[in-house]
Amino acid sequence: MSEPFYNAAPNATRVAPPLPEARQYPAQKPGHAYLFGTCVLDLFFPEAGLDAIRLLEREGIQVHFPQEQSCCGQPAYTSGYTDEAREVARAQLALFAEDWPLVVPSGSCAGMIRHHYAELFKDEPATLRQVQALAARTFELAEFLLHVCKVEFKDQGSQQKIALHTSCSARREMNTHLHGRALLAQLEKIERVEHDHESECCGFGGTFSVRMPDISGAMVADKTRALQESGAAEVVSADCGCLLNINGALEKQHAPLRGQHLASFLWKRTGGAR
Repeated sequence: MSEPFYNAAPNATRVAPPLPEARQYPAQKPGHAYLFGTCVLDLFFPEAGLDAIRLLEREGIQVHFPQEQSCCGQPAYTSGYTDEAREVARAQLALFAEDWPLVVPSGSCAGMIRHHYAELFKDEPATLRQVQALAARTFELAEFLLHVCKVEFKDQGSQQKIALHTSCSARREMNTHLHGRALLAQLEKIERVEHDHESECCGFGGTFSVRMPDISGAMVADKTRALQESGAAEVVSADCGCLLNINGALEKQHAPLRGQHLASFLWKRTGGAR
């Protein structure tokens, strides 16, 4: 037996962890919801945030956007700066006091709030209860539209091939790829094309792309090559960090292909006007 596995428990490397229980969704649409805009969306894709609000308002939901919100704390958390991440997270907790759903147009940021805030505050019982209550009402945008709003989109665009990219953390923690596919499947004139490397990271990874630029560059090169070879006329993603990285690489390559946020794509395809 090889040394790394000598002390492993029997079958420890062969038994899959138990599947999480299926999430229970509200039976009715809420009258109010918070939108957590995320720092990348706020800085680089503000129109996508507005389109997310437009989609929710069209469903009869009054959207609240606390102006003091900033980052979810994920960059600090994944870089090992736990104390700093905790303080960033604590500042966000104070902004969403009403018992309304928190809708996040980013699967990775939604996953941070829903799954990792509890780890940050595990030694603060009172705050942990607050965090757990917030996690229970935190939804990624596509998930919320699909399972809470139960949208039924009518496609008002022309025939088009698109490729869907989902961030790796959003895929693992929030099933955003499944929600995105289901929403796009409602658009009868959209053909979603499969592309090689679909489940792989685009190389952004927040601070990873800064700390490991060569590896990140190789990863986004693979991703953009696969997207261009797919035959898609456009790329759609629910995560702005990935879009920032993919679009930046495509622009540097002088490639015509570009990506946009799922919220903007859905708003325009279903008759939304600006």
